[in-house]
Amino acid sequence: MFKKAVTGALVGAGLLLTAATATANPYEEYAGTTLVVNFPAHPHYNAVMKVLPEFTKQTGIEVEVDMLPYLKMRERQTLELAQEEGAYDLIAYVVFSKADYVYADQLENLARFFMNPKLANPAYDAGDLIDGYVQNIGVAGGQKGYLPGPTGSLYGIPSGSETSVLIYRKDIFEKHGIDVPQNYDQLLDVACKIPELEPGMGGMASRAASGHQASHAFLLHLAPLGGRVFDDAWNPIINSEAGVAAANALKTIVDCGPEGSSSFGPSEAANAFATGKAAMFMDSIAFAPGFEDPSKSSVAGNVGYALHPEGVRRGSQTGGFGIAIPKNGANKEAAFLLMQWLTSKEGDKMVAMAGGNPSRFSTYADPEVQAKFPFAEAFGEALKYADPDWRPIIPPWGKINADIGTTMSKVLTEGLDPQEALDGVAERTRELMEAEGYYTWQ
Repeated sequence: MFKKAVTGALVGAGLLLTAATATANPYEEYAGTTLVVNFPAHPHYNAVMKVLPEFTKQTGIEVEVDMLPYLKMRERQTLELAQEEGAYDLIAYVVFSKADYVYADQLENLARFFMNPKLANPAYDAGDLIDGYVQNIGVAGGQKGYLPGPTGSLYGIPSGSETSVLIYRKDIFEKHGIDVPQNYDQLLDVACKIPELEPGMGGMASRAASGHQASHAFLLHLAPLGGRVFDDAWNPIINSEAGVAAANALKTIVDCGPEGSSSFGPSEAANAFATGKAAMFMDSIAFAPGFEDPSKSSVAGNVGYALHPEGVRRGSQTGGFGIAIPKNGANKEAAFLLMQWLTSKEGDKMVAMAGGNPSRFSTYADPEVQAKFPFAEAFGEALKYADPDWRPIIPPWGKINADIGTTMSKVLTEGLDPQEALDGVAERTRELMEAEGYYTWQ
């Protein structure tokens, strides 16, 4: 009888403990904490700002946001991450900052947080995150140093994933019986046909301004046309046949584009499409909500969305932002809880409904999201083809990127021969990579 009573008491205690654990608040220990985060002034993070009060309501964790224009954000992070004690608990970073921050040992490896049962939510479902963005934005130390592999580790999670899609005027295409381009031959043909059919209208609005914008625009075509900046041994192959084809494609697009195309940044290109000065726009999905807003766009209601046209392969770009925990932050566990909440299924959908860019397949497939945003289904399909290796995320990339951008601008505006231009980039890139030690083991 005594044994049964003890056993019964232990079982009862176990049930009480289980019930208590099941109803425990995992955020309770951190309630009252104030996190200081650094976000860019960007439509996705404007949406994040709208849902942060719900995070505080659910968790008791306060969030103060230092929101800065991207370039100023990067400058501030460069200073803060180098301090012994930094000002930020969580930062957003653009994808090519990953290499710099990880190489300088300034970001927390996220393994120990996901291993902690008190912090890691079992329902997080990391497999639902869009693969290419986890690879591109979050992982370092694997293949090529910046892609997954047996030696890779996770340092960030995508928040604000962007890829390239073809956005076009449905009414103009229908008026002239034009089929939506499926490949590059069709794309370039339509781009130069539009100005003939619609005088005063350019074929496609594109970035092209000297520097980063021209480089971005060139790389947008390089991957689908079969090119890469480097081969697997870090030999520059940007001047290959595919590289020349990408440069010629961009020149054709700019020559047949709206007036002033050669000086366009992303905002100018988007504005040209939104104001009816171009029939196509191929760039980040982040611009789509603006095209559907009648207060900002004269083409709202007449916009169609399609996959980035295929060249030798499908290969839309990966871009956007991720979020990470600085090594010198003061509240790392609470910062992880915010990171996890924002990128959870619940958080990702909330941000999407507020106008942000999802980072989960399930969010794009959600009926409510699709009902509110007519482009959601097409974007979910496009993200399956996002190429995490469309540009190399390595520490020397800033210098290489700048060289590509200034050189491509000369191709677009001064008539520099594409082969000659890319041969020069390849030669200078090899010299830089040798100085950086990339051929040490060859």
